[in-house]
Amino acid sequence: MTQLPEVPPADTELTGVRNFRDVGGLPTTDGRRVRFGRLYRSGHLAHATGADTAFLASLGLHTVFDFRNAADRKLDGHDVELPGVRNVGIPLSDPADGAEFWRLVRNGDIGQLRSILAGTKGRDRMIASYRTIIKDRTAEHSRVLHALAEDSMPALMHCAAGKDRAGLSIAVTLLAAGVEKDAIEADYLKSDDVRRRYRVQRGDTSAAGMSDEVAELLDPLFGAHRDYLAAAFTTIEETWGGTERYLSEGLKLAPETRERLVERLIEDV
Repeated sequence: MTQLPEVPPADTELTGVRNFRDVGGLPTTDGRRVRFGRLYRSGHLAHATGADTAFLASLGLHTVFDFRNAADRKLDGHDVELPGVRNVGIPLSDPADGAEFWRLVRNGDIGQLRSILAGTKGRDRMIASYRTIIKDRTAEHSRVLHALAEDSMPALMHCAAGKDRAGLSIAVTLLAAGVEKDAIEADYLKSDDVRRRYRVQRGDTSAAGMSDEVAELLDPLFGAHRDYLAAAFTTIEETWGGTERYLSEGLKLAPETRERLVERLIEDV
């Protein structure tokens, strides 16, 4: 078996970058594992400290994929520059889509939050978002997989929180590489850890504006929940009849491209 590279611990916790981790070690359906030091995921890099930046620079990254849109970058800022690293922006959401909704999330009072999030409204919105990204962003996901198969690893994928858009892109990549669905889910659910979560920017930072009720209402938006990823997998089944047709017809992934992706990402037997 090929010796895996020595890399920092997979769960390294950075100061200004949330939800960072190496997805190495996840098992494939044929008994192999994802190589360490090949594919990382995180929240945005805009608030990386000097030490964070030095750590990220030490990983030998080739490409950083940023799935945020213009509104996200306006809110959080642009990523820090990493020497010699290619930055590729591939928005997986339209800044105009749901703009009023997100304005209320950040600045609405408790009554407004209840109106848009009470009951199952928040969760239903997230499930619909996951389904939409899978169905409507095939060109973007195809671009990512082709880049990874060619020359883009080691790579880091991120959005704002590193949970939804990056989470789905990681999941799609791992599906294409033959990683077990249960392992993909287990990695996804790590984003639900409180210390990993995106720091919500609320206009009202008073006790009322940041109350337990507000936190409960916002939880479906900023937590990672099993049924979100399940909805994405179900959408693949409903739309393409299974993973293989999704990859070949939906993402236009030729067998030889997929083989190159596996060679780069998965350890040798």
